Amino acid sequence: MPIVSLAEAEALAAHALVRCGTTESAAASVARALVGAEADGLKGHGLSRVSPYGAQVRAGKVVGDALPRLERPRPGILAIDAAHGFAYPAIDLAVEALPDLAREQGIAAAGIRRSHHCGAAGRPVEALAERGCVALLFANTPAAMAPWGGSRAVFGTNPLAFACPLPDRAPLVVDLALSKVARANIVGAAKRGETIPEGWALDADGRPTIDAQEALAGTMVPLGDAKGTALALMVELLAAGLVGARFAGEASSFLDAEGDPPGTGQLILALDATAMSPDGPARFATLAASIEAQEGARLPGARRLALRRRAEAEGLNLPDALLAEIRAL
Repeated sequence: MPIVSLAEAEALAAHALVRCGTTESAAASVARALVGAEADGLKGHGLSRVSPYGAQVRAGKVVGDALPRLERPRPGILAIDAAHGFAYPAIDLAVEALPDLAREQGIAAAGIRRSHHCGAAGRPVEALAERGCVALLFANTPAAMAPWGGSRAVFGTNPLAFACPLPDRAPLVVDLALSKVARANIVGAAKRGETIPEGWALDADGRPTIDAQEALAGTMVPLGDAKGTALALMVELLAAGLVGARFAGEASSFLDAEGDPPGTGQLILALDATAMSPDGPARFATLAASIEAQEGARLPGARRLALRRRAEAEGLNLPDALLAEIRAL
């Protein structure tokens, strides 16, 4: 497979999106996010998204020239309208503004409405942690999970992410979807014509399936069974109900160019890591060290950081088919 530097990959993705009708600034924001996810080994949120994103811009499902608008309705609240454009420029606005507000007040929040797929949820909270914040992100996604005991999807896989600073090293980042596995894993298996492990998903009749296409037409199995659907409900209320976005069951798919814009939402919380205790980051480091001291244990994100360092040094190994798909846009 060809080896492409991160800078080359960003330029490739950005230029493809511009050709589809995205503004240069929005395309650059999207490309940074996708290449960052690819470098971290999160391929379902990486460059495989360029082609469906481009198709959605051409169809008007994503507004390629949208300008996110930021308002401050309360002292600690940012209300951001993504204007049915890509989520990434709106998230960039939040990440830029939240740290100063958090330092001033101790805590701040940004709600993003009329949004879209936010990609790897850990990246925005990691950026906030690098600027001294403890951060959480909640994002709702199009319907993919049924309530516990039900059979019709009303929740998305609804990722949530957390990050906190650690002195003199990369932040600790937790990023997880509330389905047993990320839906992107099933999308990838379907694209490759592969089966999926049993226990990941149910078909349209609520029966376990290993067929990826049947899984996409059915529902995802929640993480932790009933507890997972309770958490998914919480995310729906925070990332959609609270911020004025569409619930999962009202949103169109992130995966195709059919229908109107998804209009989903994100909620990002940022707390000054020293607001309640000046030695907060040092205490975080104490707990992290106690985990790493155990043989066989590691902090969440250790593999991701190793892959990132390797990609920065050596570039990305990208399949010929993926490169051709992006260049053909």
